[in-house]
Amino acid sequence: MSRAELPSRRTLLAAAVVAAVAGSAGPAAAGTAARGRTDATDAARAVDNRAWTSYADWRGGAADGTRAVAGARPGLVIAKAAGTTEYTDPHTGRTAAWEYATWTSPVHRLAVPATEAIASWNARTPEGTWLQVELKGTYSDGTDTPWYVMGRWAAGDQDIRRTSVDDQGDGRSSVWTDTLAVDDAASGLRIVSYRLRLTLHRRPGTDLTPTVWRVGAMGSDIPDRFTVPASEPGLARELIVPRYSQEIHKGQYPEYDNGGEAWCSPTSSQMIIEYWGGRLTAEQLSWVDPSYADPQVCHAARHTYDYQYAGCGNWPFNAAYAATFRDLQGVVTRLGSLTDLETLIAAGIPAITSQSFREEELTGAGYGTSGHLMTVIGFTADGDVIANDPASDDNEAVRRVYKRREWENIWLRTKRYNASGKVVSGTGGVCYLYFPARPTPRQRKALAAVGVR
Repeated sequence: MSRAELPSRRTLLAAAVVAAVAGSAGPAAAGTAARGRTDATDAARAVDNRAWTSYADWRGGAADGTRAVAGARPGLVIAKAAGTTEYTDPHTGRTAAWEYATWTSPVHRLAVPATEAIASWNARTPEGTWLQVELKGTYSDGTDTPWYVMGRWAAGDQDIRRTSVDDQGDGRSSVWTDTLAVDDAASGLRIVSYRLRLTLHRRPGTDLTPTVWRVGAMGSDIPDRFTVPASEPGLARELIVPRYSQEIHKGQYPEYDNGGEAWCSPTSSQMIIEYWGGRLTAEQLSWVDPSYADPQVCHAARHTYDYQYAGCGNWPFNAAYAATFRDLQGVVTRLGSLTDLETLIAAGIPAITSQSFREEELTGAGYGTSGHLMTVIGFTADGDVIANDPASDDNEAVRRVYKRREWENIWLRTKRYNASGKVVSGTGGVCYLYFPARPTPRQRKALAAVGVR
């Protein structure tokens, strides 16, 4: 996101959320929005994560042409094509035939009936392959949503253009880029369960296959609130994470969301990927202008770019990009407090967080934004947040310290006033977590404590 507080491409989702609660949009609502769910623990319980990752998981679904593969990192592959289909890429106009096979998860009943759901997946897609992820939910009144496309994805861009799908809805829920949302949360309607469907594609007549290691979804029902309860500091630790500025890439590759000034998400992703040891080869970076510094940031932008959203900020696409690096997993979730982030940092796991704010709401930022990603790498002795903020003039300036109370509020709230005084939405604690495919016991315990397995 740029430094200016400009309308985000998520403003349609914001408008939908705000419309659902327009009756309580005035200042008086700030003190009452979280009524009945007033502490961070309750907020954390408003999130349900479920992922399919094990050999038993893959064997437990309904397969049509797919099979489970055992091993250190169990996965799902095409065994025998279930059929052939034609796909016309809306972004190139090319029509091609593809063999396909499918896998459908068992029904997952949400511990938290949800107003929103976001899918995540980790996969390898060799040239000549791609995949589609769909979600079908059941409402609290017993009726079903359609099968919603949550993403058409490939690691590269030579076969299809990875894309979200617009204009999906049934009059009760809608898909906004990467988020399935109930249209009128105030009505009490919720999604109480869902299934996921994977469709794996390959060029006809080949034995190519995607390999999917992880697929899942995060369902949530975060209370509407302008302010959130304060957490108490509990950790002083800083992780050593590479520092990259998005700002030094201004004007570079404008075909990817107008260039580097909007690359907060891929820049943050690349920082954390490299923290875990992920590296790009000279061959992978050979397409980047050799005069550009930090070419890996340009690569991350290209390989997270959503051609429908016209940006690099598709949350699941960033998590999927991280998982293209050897032995990494990536998920999109929501956390309930800075205590959750302290739990992760204590186990050596940094996080990428999504927030929006006016310039005066975050001391020292020097900008306002309607949507921005940064990495949390630690906490000071006073409990303030140490962040690698890619919206910095250069790499040296990326490390920032932000006041704990300000930072916690801009990250966890679901409603805020923008620079024009209009009520718009906040992300409600959204973050990306990237971590090893085989976490240590300590890492596994920390992830489980924040609801990720």
